[in-house]
Amino acid sequence: MRFFVAQMFRFAWAEAKSCVFAVAMFAGLAASSVLPLPIPRYDALLIFAVAVTVVFRALRWESNQEIAVIAGFHLVGLAFELIKVRLGSWSYPEDAHTKFGGVPLYSGFLYAAVGSYVCSAWRILSLRLVAYRTVPVTLVALAIYVNFVSQHWWIDLRIPLALVLVLVTWGTVVHFTVGEHRYQMPLALSLTLIGFFLWVAENIATYLGAWQYPYQRETWQLVHPAKFGAWALLVSVTFVMVASWQASRGRLHLPAARRPHGWALPLRRVPPQAPSAASWTGHRP
Repeated sequence: MRFFVAQMFRFAWAEAKSCVFAVAMFAGLAASSVLPLPIPRYDALLIFAVAVTVVFRALRWESNQEIAVIAGFHLVGLAFELIKVRLGSWSYPEDAHTKFGGVPLYSGFLYAAVGSYVCSAWRILSLRLVAYRTVPVTLVALAIYVNFVSQHWWIDLRIPLALVLVLVTWGTVVHFTVGEHRYQMPLALSLTLIGFFLWVAENIATYLGAWQYPYQRETWQLVHPAKFGAWALLVSVTFVMVASWQASRGRLHLPAARRPHGWALPLRRVPPQAPSAASWTGHRP
């Protein structure tokens, strides 16, 4: 029991360190909702987000490469926002100087926060994948991204795409380190759990006025539970982008690992005879 509690504490601490950029963004959202500001709130949040990025680099909490990858998420997120806001999916009701097409530029940092989490978790938990099918998963992630836009003119394929995503990740497991021990979890389950916590974060963000859905204009309401599934799908796009970058660095696959049969147990400790952490972590960036 003591070992379990200690491991849970170590895992929670590692997750907290991975989420530090997102926590900083939420702190900025909370502070900007109560403090008097000399400039429009969305403009202040953009300055704050840039300042956080500079501080993180100065403290070496993020490398130049990680910042470049996260900037990619910022651009992908802004493109997504410009389309979805124009279609009326949600809105940013406050005025700002740095607002284009109804979208404030700070909003891209909300997507960047997700990218920062995945990059940091990959480094801090020493993530590696077993039986990862790069091409099929990438194609499905691309289809998911396109469907979030095309569903406004065509049919919504989220459920079929979710089933295909489970199919192409069947047998794919994520290996990660907590303390001195190695664990594994199915990739599909990992994406689902991240999606759930993003849905929780979205509820907090909309409550703080980061953006709002049409049904939240009169009074704040809980974000529809269907968004949980949407986030689980959308995070697959983030994961694929980070996985592609890690592959270029030789930090995607776990060498000499035994290919799992079927879907692994939801979470289990890797047997001692499996490759040790020292054999695959490599050097830190």
